[in-house]
Amino acid sequence: MINYKELINTFTEEDFKTNRINLHIHTNNSDGEADFDEIITQAENLNYKYIAITDHNTMKGYDKSQKLNSAILIPGVEFDVWCGYVFMHLLGYGIDKNNSQLQKFFAKSKKETENDIVRLFSKRNIKELITAIHNAGGIAVLAHPACCWCLSMDRFVKKLVKYGLDGIEVYYPYPRFRGILKFHKEDSVKNAAIKYNLIMTGGTDLHKKHF
Repeated sequence: MINYKELINTFTEEDFKTNRINLHIHTNNSDGEADFDEIITQAENLNYKYIAITDHNTMKGYDKSQKLNSAILIPGVEFDVWCGYVFMHLLGYGIDKNNSQLQKFFAKSKKETENDIVRLFSKRNIKELITAIHNAGGIAVLAHPACCWCLSMDRFVKKLVKYGLDGIEVYYPYPRFRGILKFHKEDSVKNAAIKYNLIMTGGTDLHKKHF
């Protein structure tokens, strides 16, 4: 049995910034363009060490995949959820998709995986979601935090840590990522991760057919 928390905690800034590891990828099972297994094949051919496919609110790609035994694949998902007045995305890594407590958080329709407006009306409870991710054997990571509409990154992260947050997505393409909706700088995110002793992850939030 792989301890994904320990594994992911060994990944370095260099791993993420030199395209050795990408833990934020979407496929056509949500709002991405790529085929699930084709993405894994591409990553293998490009000599990635690890990838995680993190479709919005669903893990249906894992149900259909013929490449679940790929040595580079870390199971993942990205949930839409509100934390108070802040709409955010929460990544779950290393989770058992069949866990009964987690089931109620998965999308009930395709629109809940791809339509921004539908996803904005998520009724998931952040405390319950983090608990369910842990119950399913996984870790909970705040995705692309610079996009969160919070006034203070430090206070926001502190609140999430009380709920059980394990990590923050620190290494992703800040200069081009959702430039209009960027509220915080990379330094403030990394400082919060260090202050609260959180795992630092990264990924490109890939939605295209190719890396």
